[in-house]
Amino acid sequence: MPPQRAVYAEDYGTSYFKFGPVWIGKYPEMVENRGYFPKISKAVAEIRGIEARTVVVGPEVSNYLESREELRRLYYPMRNGVIDRDDRNGWLIVKELTRYGLKKFAPVGRESPIGPFDGFYVVAALAAQAPRYMYEEIFSIHEEINSEEGGSLVKAVTIIPQPLAVAIAEKATTCTVLEAGHGNTQITPISRDVIRSALIPLNRGGADSNAITAQILKDLGYGNLAREEKFVRIFKEMAGLVPINLDEAVEWAKSHPGSLTSSFTVPGTTVKVDMGEKAWQRFLIGEYFFNPGHEMFESYYSVGFTPPRDTVLPGETIPGDVSLAEAILMAVRKTPVEIQPGLLSKILLSGGAFGWRVPAGLEGIAADATQKLETMLRSLGVSTSPKMVAEPQFSVWRGSMVYGLYLPERLRWSWKSMEGWHQIS
Repeated sequence: MPPQRAVYAEDYGTSYFKFGPVWIGKYPEMVENRGYFPKISKAVAEIRGIEARTVVVGPEVSNYLESREELRRLYYPMRNGVIDRDDRNGWLIVKELTRYGLKKFAPVGRESPIGPFDGFYVVAALAAQAPRYMYEEIFSIHEEINSEEGGSLVKAVTIIPQPLAVAIAEKATTCTVLEAGHGNTQITPISRDVIRSALIPLNRGGADSNAITAQILKDLGYGNLAREEKFVRIFKEMAGLVPINLDEAVEWAKSHPGSLTSSFTVPGTTVKVDMGEKAWQRFLIGEYFFNPGHEMFESYYSVGFTPPRDTVLPGETIPGDVSLAEAILMAVRKTPVEIQPGLLSKILLSGGAFGWRVPAGLEGIAADATQKLETMLRSLGVSTSPKMVAEPQFSVWRGSMVYGLYLPERLRWSWKSMEGWHQIS
């Protein structure tokens, strides 16, 4: 049994920040990993009963939103899992999100649901490609918050790469983890620990499916709606489909008019989108995440639509439009031949960008993420069955919790091994 300690896990995802202590139960709290910089005077704020702030995070963001033009004041700091060292706004948002979570669960008095409380043991999960300065900033942020909130909120902090947390949650020793969020997909071979020399942080995630969705909406005549990021994401989740084979799926949809739902109404609103005879474009939304290099996207690129950015690694550049299956093989080939069979036989999919579903009646045409990747890998000569983790949105948080419960308290942070507890109070 692990020791009883007030472990508190933080998953800094590219889209959502998930957080909570060991006593919260199966699921963490989650808020969007974003902040809003309101343009509101102190006088107006007082009249409206709204506190004037430099930055707003958490659920209160919606209380400050105004016109569509003001949406530019919304800032998502971890678009690709990395914040620039000098990004003051980005780090301010991370600090306030961190404070929001810690204060929400700080026990009243000195007692927690599991016993006496003298500070959280915080496990922060970052992207596997996060540079050292991000680790330093995360430590500093927790030190500052602890000092500003009375000195007994945080006892120690450690940091874990998100894919390793997934492997821990799944009790996997040798595997390849694909952790796909809003801004990137971390293709991470693991043999006990992350094989950093084989890591490919692909600059592609849910945001890219959003981008092709926005372009489709514009082409359909819904340009104003396409400017609202949250609406685009909602429509993507309602309409997006992953085809088993894009060419065959589009041909089927065009030859069976009416077989695909073409009209969508956003629940609780008056917003309706009618795709008409262009309902076949629903398959483009899902395909783009898995294979933006398909020739069907060339017509979009030719008129200025931007493909995913290349990933620049030491001595190598991974094309932004590489298929996900090809990228997996690129990563595995960087490892010793002896462990490659184990890496390919256990491919774990985690993260919200893999949350695709197959509507009833579309079996054989549409696929979920595991079936799509299995088909793509088979076409490249690799026979394996990728597995979706039980709770793709929360596996990082759960693995971080397990890590914090079992990491020995006596183990102090080492910059050489990048593990251990960074003592704060």
